[in-house]
Amino acid sequence: MNIDDYRQEIDRLDRELLRIFNARAALALHIGEIKKERGLPVYDPDRERRIFEAMTAANPGPLEDEAIVRLFERVIDESRRLERIRTRGK
Repeated sequence: MNIDDYRQEIDRLDRELLRIFNARAALALHIGEIKKERGLPVYDPDRERRIFEAMTAANPGPLEDEAIVRLFERVIDESRRLERIRTRGK
């Protein structure tokens, strides 16, 4: 493979990540509605800790575990932000 082939594969993976990020966010919004109905807080530190532990345990590399945690922290932060925005007015 040449550089263009690798870049095309990265572009394909980026589109797949975009689809996955949005699908995950949609699920988080459903959870946010349930949390609101039940009077539960948006932030669940135990759940987040379990996600980080599971993802680092499953991490085959080459990304280091710390990088995986940072990436998931950002994804979770954005999901939580979206949850707050969407459930605030309802």
